[in-house]
Amino acid sequence: MNVIIIEDEKPAARRLNRMLNDLDIEVNTMLHSVQESIDWFSNNEHPDLIFLDIQLSDGLSFEIFDTITIKSSIIFTTAYDEYALKAFKLNSIDYLLKPIDDDELETAITKYKEQVPTKKQIQIDFDDIKKLLVNPMDRTYKKRFTTKVGQHLKIFAVEDIECFYSENKGTYLHTTDNRNYLIDNTLESLEDELNPQQFFRVSRKFYININAIKDIISYTNSRLQVKLNHFNEQEIIVARERVKDFKEWLE
Repeated sequence: MNVIIIEDEKPAARRLNRMLNDLDIEVNTMLHSVQESIDWFSNNEHPDLIFLDIQLSDGLSFEIFDTITIKSSIIFTTAYDEYALKAFKLNSIDYLLKPIDDDELETAITKYKEQVPTKKQIQIDFDDIKKLLVNPMDRTYKKRFTTKVGQHLKIFAVEDIECFYSENKGTYLHTTDNRNYLIDNTLESLEDELNPQQFFRVSRKFYININAIKDIISYTNSRLQVKLNHFNEQEIIVARERVKDFKEWLE
């Protein structure tokens, strides 16, 4: 098996190399930048498998494939999670979230080996993945939502929305003037539309606006209760598995 690693952090590359050696896999080459990788691919036979970091010192690794037609299977190694994992699942790409776990690495290798006999052609839409992987600060998110009220369409700027919530199979937004409106979106679809710096999904039922938080109270079973400036129709409870991420989001 011909394997290369593309990783700009040399200690991380060496660690991955050692982990692969422990699995009796020899790494032929380690590359550390977009430009170095383009030069290498232009002058060498493409490997069977690439361990590919996303964020390299001189740009996103996808820029390599804007110049070179990829002929190898890919296992991504990434510090991203939210958008990266969704993209990889949609495109049937293996990924390893840093810091790389030994068991997950072995599982990914096994999956690759199982695909080899079928000569499965992995189709990767790098443009679509790049759209999902750009830094959240650089992405364009929805600035307003519309909903039909009678014969009229009302427009709401996201700054005027305290939260989105689901109830009786419908999705609603709650405004800063303390009114609720039914919208066509689902909470799942809002994941790609809301700025994660401003909105956080605290549970299956609620997305909340950080600027609308009035108070946060300790709740049972290591959970948190969030009080918003105006919304008081239901308790907003941060699910226990989301408490850690919620606290990090607040900072």
